[in-house]
Amino acid sequence: MTLVDDRGLAAAAPTWLKKHSYGEFVFDFAWAQAYARAGLAYYPKLVAAAPFTPASGPRLLVRSDLDYESTADTLLEALGREADALGLQSAHVLFPDARDHARLADRDDWLLRRDCQFHWRNRGYRDFEDFLASFSAEKRKKAKRERRRVAELGVTFETRLASAASEAEIDAAFELHRVNFLRHGNEPYLNRAAFFAIAASMGESMLFKFARLQDRIVAVAVFFVGRDTLYGRYWGAIDDFHSLHFETCYHQGVEFCIERGLARFEPGTQGEHKVSRGFEPVMVHSAHRIREPRFRAAIADFLRREAAAVDDYAAGIREHVPFRADLDPAP
Repeated sequence: MTLVDDRGLAAAAPTWLKKHSYGEFVFDFAWAQAYARAGLAYYPKLVAAAPFTPASGPRLLVRSDLDYESTADTLLEALGREADALGLQSAHVLFPDARDHARLADRDDWLLRRDCQFHWRNRGYRDFEDFLASFSAEKRKKAKRERRRVAELGVTFETRLASAASEAEIDAAFELHRVNFLRHGNEPYLNRAAFFAIAASMGESMLFKFARLQDRIVAVAVFFVGRDTLYGRYWGAIDDFHSLHFETCYHQGVEFCIERGLARFEPGTQGEHKVSRGFEPVMVHSAHRIREPRFRAAIADFLRREAAAVDDYAAGIREHVPFRADLDPAP
């Protein structure tokens, strides 16, 4: 979806016409089932999102010399008209950033939804030990024991940007992540060609944390490095090593953020196990334009009740963060 003016491209919203809801991380399968029971077609639907990526970011792209609010409104209106012209029952904006979320919240034609993820934030830590010093004594002891177990296995770690990784290393990362998907009964989203294409085009932003035992790669975590944020995406291992997942995917990522001065670490969706390792509950958002009035009313009611449950869940989780009581709370 684009808007143009006499200077050219004025605004855009990258959108996808989808016949399913896989790879979105905002679960609306129950909505689709309800439509089917009512004899209506939920799919195809219009989705503004970064595919396979549960990370918040700009979804309404407005040229910097234009007024953001009015232009974003025009873009959303155009998106709605396009959905109606195509006869679609719904349109969705997934994981908008704070500015886009505020714009969507000011409109009556979009229903807002929120969910809870677990993010790490950098409080100006000097190193990993300084980070652990922010934990209560009991939680700090557990984290150190977890890291010690991995070290006692003889596992070492290497940090490699895709631009510096060998073809064999990239292939090993792909294969490990593929096997992890298969173990959970799923096909990986990315095939080998796509994986290598991403490594070639995003070589300075794609990061591998390789775990080695002797000279063999036994596990990998795949990250993407943003301007101020590290994003965790994929993981895989040849076997089930005690605590290796936590070390590779979380502790190593935190260490990288501290070394590089990154402000945040978003390791992906779900996972209360992240909390004891220094990750805190954070709200993420989506917006939904439902065309059929009866379903819009039912979904709006559901979202109100769901939001209260999500808030209660996040508040309960926050009581279990490992930080000392005197530490400033996360926003």
